[in-house]
Amino acid sequence: MQRLVIIPTYNEKENIEAIIKAVMDLPLDFHVLIIDDGSPDGTAAIVKRLMAGRYKDRLFLVERSGKQGLGTAYIAGFRWAIEHKADYIFEMDADFSHNPQDLLKLYGACANEGADLAIGSRYVTGVNVVNWPMGRVLMSYFASKYVRTVLGVDIHDTTAGFVCYKRHLLETIELDKIRFKGYAFQIEMKFTASKCGAKIIEVPIVFVNRVLGTSKMSGGIFSEALLGVIRLKISSWFRKYPKL
Repeated sequence: MQRLVIIPTYNEKENIEAIIKAVMDLPLDFHVLIIDDGSPDGTAAIVKRLMAGRYKDRLFLVERSGKQGLGTAYIAGFRWAIEHKADYIFEMDADFSHNPQDLLKLYGACANEGADLAIGSRYVTGVNVVNWPMGRVLMSYFASKYVRTVLGVDIHDTTAGFVCYKRHLLETIELDKIRFKGYAFQIEMKFTASKCGAKIIEVPIVFVNRVLGTSKMSGGIFSEALLGVIRLKISSWFRKYPKL
């Protein structure tokens, strides 16, 4: 298994079949792993139907009981990917805020440009966000600026959730020491990757706000991230990170 796309879901029945099809229809061969946190709307049932049909060898599902957090969903996905020897592991949302075509650009950055971590960045070439309220755009943009300054990382979009890891980076990162479960998880993973000596490339993307389904974002999520950054910086002074 070369390329695995991990998609965490909670109540994504409006989007799940279409996003899986969009990834499967790309010109390169991608596998998809859905991590579903007990969606009461039947998201997992849709995935199982697709697994039994045309995608039976490329689509996989891990079901968990109840909402356990974005970070733990991805950690479960990373462990699955490492166990199944995926070479390139992607994070992606189910709601089409990330364009499936951009998976090809993230893969290219890792496969052809030597990146250990490729980030689909909303802010590396300005602000590339569509259909967000201005308040949310400003909050996200300046949160990333704040994180970049406090942590001292040369990353413009520190909260990005559209990325590609090489397996050897995920094997190097001590996944059991990743602490955050919400969107601060994205910051912690990027910071840890940089401390491990990873080559990081930001790939410009356009982020489009979801059309179908309900957003899981909230002001509290950003507050967690902003406060968590200080804790993350302080703890890094007392920790030795493994190197690639």
